[in-house]
Amino acid sequence: MSNVTLTINDMEVTVPEGTTILEAAKKAGVRIPTLCYHEDQTVKANCRICIVEIEGGKKYYTACNTQVWDGIKVRTNTPKIMKARKQILELILANHPQECLTCIRNTNCELQALAKEFKIQDIQLEATKEKKPVDTVSKYLIRDNNKCIHCNRCVEMCNSVQSVAAISNAFRSIDYCITTPYELPLDHSNCVYCGQCIAVCPVGAIYERDDTDKVFEALDNPEMHVVVQTAPAIRVSVGEEFGMEPGSIVTGQLVAALRRLGFDKVFDTNFTADLTIIEEGNELLHRLNNGGTLPMITSCSPGWINFIEGFYPDLLNHVSTCKSPQQMFGALAKTYYAEKMGIDPEKIFVVSVMPCLAKKYECDRDEMKSSGYKDVDVVLTTRELARMLKIAGIDIQKLEPRDYDEPLGISTGAAVIFGATGGVMEAALRTVYDVVTKETLNDIDFHDVRGLEGIKEATVDLKGTKFKVAVANGLANARKLLELIKEGKCDYHFIEIMCCPGGCIGGGGQPFGATNEKKQKRLDAIYQADKDMKMRKSHENPAIKTLYDEFLKEPLGEKSHHLLHTHYKKR
Repeated sequence: MSNVTLTINDMEVTVPEGTTILEAAKKAGVRIPTLCYHEDQTVKANCRICIVEIEGGKKYYTACNTQVWDGIKVRTNTPKIMKARKQILELILANHPQECLTCIRNTNCELQALAKEFKIQDIQLEATKEKKPVDTVSKYLIRDNNKCIHCNRCVEMCNSVQSVAAISNAFRSIDYCITTPYELPLDHSNCVYCGQCIAVCPVGAIYERDDTDKVFEALDNPEMHVVVQTAPAIRVSVGEEFGMEPGSIVTGQLVAALRRLGFDKVFDTNFTADLTIIEEGNELLHRLNNGGTLPMITSCSPGWINFIEGFYPDLLNHVSTCKSPQQMFGALAKTYYAEKMGIDPEKIFVVSVMPCLAKKYECDRDEMKSSGYKDVDVVLTTRELARMLKIAGIDIQKLEPRDYDEPLGISTGAAVIFGATGGVMEAALRTVYDVVTKETLNDIDFHDVRGLEGIKEATVDLKGTKFKVAVANGLANARKLLELIKEGKCDYHFIEIMCCPGGCIGGGGQPFGATNEKKQKRLDAIYQADKDMKMRKSHENPAIKTLYDEFLKEPLGEKSHHLLHTHYKKR
């Protein structure tokens, strides 16, 4: 591919042919404002905020979708351009509720940031749209179409990346809107509650229902013993909410912050991630040795479970019966932990901090009460936890690291990598290899299943037995594997599927503004945290061994089946 040379604001820049003006400007160190643009999505050119002038041109050009050519002279900041951009913003804001102070996205809104940048303090234009009712039917997501700016980021995410089509665009002209099929409430659609629409929305048009007040109330109740578990991905993402670089590992500071909030015990979901590997690994070996349904597919991503229940219920027998680590933890907290500590299970309140919106739905499922109580009482997203910490005046950056409480806080590096796409598979392979071959695997890094690629595969030699695995992240990629299974063309033994692009590090409840670049930094941090652990294989966790000795007795045993396994059904 040949290069072209152009000038941007009198600065010469050389870029490959096919580069857009927006990309060329970035290379030249020139920022062009955008709103509908997202660097990991297709170019839409809906908002027109990125308009520029080209010398000799008779119109304005949108920088996001105009490819450069040799010798052009681009101006990005002339008085005419600045005035036109401001007018475009005013048109958008005329139909946008002026509720910034009470909006969930206040100070973290792309539209608000641009309004501040362009010094828009008064809107003279009249609104052209009638106010629409806010969709609050769902227990987990809220849609406010009055705030929608029609950028279509959520539509691309839901339709192309996740292949769910719970929301789409409809109508034309001033009636154009983003809506559900037949304009029904979101709960009446195919929504799997992955929250990826929220992750890419630039404003507050869709957001999770906030459960922080429930947790504050529990913490303030002297009758309750309130414990918290933190998912693997939280330790490499929550720091972003406090101005830290993506991928900052804040495990110890996170523990310290939760103690300051008032939790009686701070535990790690990694403990039950290790437990999941033991139970799931034994289930896989049982299927392999007894003619069970193959390939077996992981079950720890609730958005993925919602997807297969809704779109491929005839393939549910391929899914592992294991509960997710979150739900395993809740069941053990109200049985094993309650017995060990001599606490009435009714007085134990379990809070989960998760990178995921679908975890809120998962904890409310009827199946998740095997302990005799609701396994997990409340799920908070990473964003919700950050709100709680800020309300309480706790800055995670300024805290001395602390250790998780025992026994449900002891874990291995294999559990840490659950936060990354491919991590569950790699953790399983570390254990399955040792169990099957009766040898110790020394090179435990399975690089073939790592990275942000949509579908990855690997073949592992188990002393002469070829064990073929696949990893998918994002539901459109999951759909491809499921279609292969339906067609009888799938020769994998084991498949890991994560609902969200990148796995849990890219979950719908993570800090806003995630791009593939940021996700990669979180992934790198996850694997660094794994390397830093003294134990890196789940079956080497002494606390898990004690759990079986004292309580569960054996993997796939009667008590394990009752507390740690479940069933799934057609939605």
